[in-house]
Amino acid sequence: MKNRKASALVAALASGLMLVGAAGVAFTSSGGSAMTEPQKESAINIGDKAPDFTLTDTEGKTHTLSEYTKQGKIVVLEWFNPGCPWVVRVHEKSDVMTKTAEANKDSVVWLAINSGAAGKQGHGKELNAEMKKKWNIGYPILLDESGTVGKAFGAKVTPHMFVIAADGTLAYAGAIDDGAKDKIGEPNYVADAIAAVKAGETLKVTTKKPQGCSVKYAD
Repeated sequence: MKNRKASALVAALASGLMLVGAAGVAFTSSGGSAMTEPQKESAINIGDKAPDFTLTDTEGKTHTLSEYTKQGKIVVLEWFNPGCPWVVRVHEKSDVMTKTAEANKDSVVWLAINSGAAGKQGHGKELNAEMKKKWNIGYPILLDESGTVGKAFGAKVTPHMFVIAADGTLAYAGAIDDGAKDKIGEPNYVADAIAAVKAGETLKVTTKKPQGCSVKYAD
């Protein structure tokens, strides 16, 4: 009887350990747990096909993602809100965005997207057109008031960056750099991602937690 009870106990413990392993949980020495799966910085996985979309910019021109990739272009998406201090950092206090876009203009289509809803900070065609001119932004600012495109990509903050390869797959998602709210940092992850994609090389960094203001989606 004792042997049968001991065997049952061992079997139960083994089963429990198998369930823990299948769940992908690693226990720490303090008794807590840590998930082994890395944090995603987008709603899609690196290497997945990016969601196609068509949006209109502040000048009334429409832009379709797949039309640019069909032309063999790399596409960079920059989530944008002119009222956000983190966006001011990369457009007014420095020229890191426009400089990176300008340096790659022959092979890259750079699109800013504002997913702010009506009445939210940074919303509106007129304001975005005004800031585009003030900050000498040479690429379009697309309006996504419904937030459909932002949510499809999982854009969390402004600026949140996405680099899409010419085959339409997501190559990089996350921060532009490691800077603070009032300071530009190094390295420039977007510039590095563009260079690697152009050269057909494997990216050293494919995701980096983005820092900024929350995207002002509709409530």
